Amino acid sequence: MGSGNYENKNFAHNAHSVGASEYHLQWVTKYRYETLAKESHWKDCETAIRSVAEKHGIKIIELGVMEDHVHVVVTIPPEMSVSHAIGLLKGGSSYEMFRKHPNFRKRYWNGHFWGRGYFYRSVSNITDDVVRRYVREDNSQRQKRLPVAQ
Repeated sequence: MGSGNYENKNFAHNAHSVGASEYHLQWVTKYRYETLAKESHWKDCETAIRSVAEKHGIKIIELGVMEDHVHVVVTIPPEMSVSHAIGLLKGGSSYEMFRKHPNFRKRYWNGHFWGRGYFYRSVSNITDDVVRRYVREDNSQRQKRLPVAQ
């Protein structure tokens, strides 16, 4: 790690680690119903997601609520898994949406506002090629320092 600059303020600094856990997350409404088309519904959904995120230390960088799905770019705490973060965001926002809009229970009679699955991908300000080149070149530098076997 000595060849990089890890003073960047965007990295999480812990006792023995430095890094970034930034992800693009996406999930859909159950049955892809366009429940969030109405302005009051998508605004309530956005507020609910932001509230849950703040409560659990998840930093929202970008958030887009569409008619039948949500896109969000987040930074999660280093000790939190992606699946746990998704569970918190989906579960907490679902609870709030049913609380604010009791009539949603007629459409989502089984109590599930969001579909089961989700999409996630880590994001960074550097490309895959840059990371691969860094690892390859750093490894070749290390190998150059090794003593030649006789």
